[in-house]
Amino acid sequence: MGEGEAKAEHAAKADHKHAPSASSTPESYSKDGQRRRGRGDAYRAFCAAIFSILVLLGIIVLILWLVYRPHKPRLTVVGAAIYDLNFTAPPLISTSVQFSVLARNPNRRVSIHYDKLSMYVTYKDQIITPPLQLPPLRLGHKSTVVIAPVLGGAGIPVSPEVANGLKSDEAYGLVSMRVVVTGRLRWKTGAIMTGRYGFYATCGVWMRFNRSSNGQVPLLAPSTCKVDV
Repeated sequence: MGEGEAKAEHAAKADHKHAPSASSTPESYSKDGQRRRGRGDAYRAFCAAIFSILVLLGIIVLILWLVYRPHKPRLTVVGAAIYDLNFTAPPLISTSVQFSVLARNPNRRVSIHYDKLSMYVTYKDQIITPPLQLPPLRLGHKSTVVIAPVLGGAGIPVSPEVANGLKSDEAYGLVSMRVVVTGRLRWKTGAIMTGRYGFYATCGVWMRFNRSSNGQVPLLAPSTCKVDV
């Protein structure tokens, strides 16, 4: 083999080595691009479906909330009685009082369930009756119930401001106290019940009272309570 033939054979091998393989043909590039586009379209379709489901669920939740959204309970003090209100040194107070609290559920489709309820009375922001634990309570749709426990205790320590203030109000014939109801509540509609929410109601009560009073005392006006949930 001559030198020219050897060079020609070497050039042919080099051309064959650098020639595009069958897997790198334009047809193979086109198939790879189609597969990538197909995967991208499927991913976008999946994301669009998830987004549509979330939007639909949000709309359903909003509609249910607008239809069944629970309103806070309404409490009103409609009656009062004072059976005992006496002072001893250093100062201590002995009390026996009763307030009739009308609790109303304003919801048409939602019931209210109370637990861990307690009630006490304050004067000038100081407790003058120990908190009394109340039994669990259920209020059905648009229903009402009267809560009227007797509150009080003997030898309750109070500040001189409280003792002197109550004595002065008693001499004047007009006294203001605050009834406090605390606890936890849940709303229920059908088989669905919410979690527990803290419940705190305060009711300012103005009454006519003097030393000769024993039992029912007249309210100046029904007291609508402020309710926080």
